[in-house]
Amino acid sequence: MGFTVAVFDAYGTLFDVAAAARRASDEPGGAMLATHWQDLAALWREKQLQYSWLRSIAGEHADFWKVTTDALDFALEVQGLSDSALRARLLALYHELDAYPEVPPVLETLKAGGMQTAILSNGSPEMLLAAVTSAGIGPCLDVVLSVEDVGVFKPHSRVYGLVGEHFGCAPSEVLFVSANGWDAAGAAGFGFTSAWVNRTGAPRDRLPWAPSHVLHDLRAIPELALAE
Repeated sequence: MGFTVAVFDAYGTLFDVAAAARRASDEPGGAMLATHWQDLAALWREKQLQYSWLRSIAGEHADFWKVTTDALDFALEVQGLSDSALRARLLALYHELDAYPEVPPVLETLKAGGMQTAILSNGSPEMLLAAVTSAGIGPCLDVVLSVEDVGVFKPHSRVYGLVGEHFGCAPSEVLFVSANGWDAAGAAGFGFTSAWVNRTGAPRDRLPWAPSHVLHDLRAIPELALAE
């Protein structure tokens, strides 16, 4: 049996998590970010992921918006930025993250080929709805699944189990796509065929599982998903 469902992580996979800081640096009043928006964006993302993992381990779940705002506050303090207007603008822009340019045509090709498509994300439903609407990709998705339905962040197995619960499919029918190496590995451990979109050329995470495919971007996904 081939794949029946293509499932995508959201942040870093479909949506560029650095876009908020980049766009803020280009706006009027953004001069304070002009030389180090990349550092802010990287630290913001690093702490966002760390806080999600630590909350999962400690059993202290909060939705991803809380994690995202806490991570931003940490990153802003490290950078010596205490501007409340800048903070508010960065958070607003996070609801409108740019999709990578290949995202719409990839999703359109999958749907035209009869594939069911989904997002499976740490993001809260409100965050994901805003990002999907801003990117205009809603018509190409069958469902947007959030960890809020199970109250724990990826890579917990309960999160990956949401796919089968929704679609009634076996793990072997799922092609899971993520730009986060640890996420692609976790999905492989659950039983999905996973593709790691390694946009930065990072080394593989030393985990018990490995993705089946390593790609530079999403353009090869339709060929993988729709292959007989």
